[in-house]
Amino acid sequence: MRVLFAGTPAVAVPSLDALIAAGFDVVAVLTRPDAPIGRKRVMTPSPVAQRAAERGIPVIYGARITPEVTELIRNAGADVAAIVAYGGLVPPAALAAPKHGWINLHFSLLPSWRGAAPVQRAIMAGDDVTGAVTFQLEEGLDTGPIFGTLTETVHAGDTAGELLYRLSHSGAVLLTQTLSALETGHAVALPQQGDVTLAPKLTLNDGRITWTHPAVAISRQIRGVTPEPGSWTEFAGQRLKVGPVKSEPAVIDLAPGVLRLDGKRVLVGTGSHAVHLVQIQPAGKKMMAAADWARGLASLESVVFE
Repeated sequence: MRVLFAGTPAVAVPSLDALIAAGFDVVAVLTRPDAPIGRKRVMTPSPVAQRAAERGIPVIYGARITPEVTELIRNAGADVAAIVAYGGLVPPAALAAPKHGWINLHFSLLPSWRGAAPVQRAIMAGDDVTGAVTFQLEEGLDTGPIFGTLTETVHAGDTAGELLYRLSHSGAVLLTQTLSALETGHAVALPQQGDVTLAPKLTLNDGRITWTHPAVAISRQIRGVTPEPGSWTEFAGQRLKVGPVKSEPAVIDLAPGVLRLDGKRVLVGTGSHAVHLVQIQPAGKKMMAAADWARGLASLESVVFE
């Protein structure tokens, strides 16, 4: 079966590798254009583009799928398109280009968490279980019938990055199985069932910590936005990036946002009990131990996170 693969970030690479390893003929890759990366904003190909180059697979670049990009997709002659975190909508003309349409690997148990940030939103909501599905892509937002499903436990302490890593590998197997069933004529897609929840793309503001919220909500928020866009707070007019925290339920005498150095622990008050800050990244610096950052201050007496 001739496959067009559409994807952009690192979480899509395991699926591309799995399809190649399974013997599918990946005739082309569709990905978003090079983007500025790092402090020096160096223009860098997407992880999927880099892997395609290593494999000698032709690359189609498109920040969105224009009529010109659609024509390139059509000319690739794929029987089916597999899409994993491409980062753009697929218009009707492009949907109709491959004979078997587009099969989407989505990292949630649809119809829960339709949208761009399903894993992040699941962690922030406190879900105990999530997963991945393969489904037939339609014009609607993640509305198509489902071919296959897998489940994944959300471990205590999981960040979005860690959970996505696991799902990217187990999901790659699911995608390969789905395309194999499609090739042999055994694939069956069933309508989605259940309550719909939405997972819109995260913004920088989704990472801003409100210290009057309960500790459990703050912990979920931080883990959900780690590594991107990252959680942060303000101190002395500057933004501090905050890593995942540990709960300290025995400490209830700290007001929200107020800090205390307790041995090697940097504690900060919340709307319930304190949390232990493990890592902090001051503006313009690398991530560092919160205790080292605190010891570099003249005093914590007047420190309040905003």
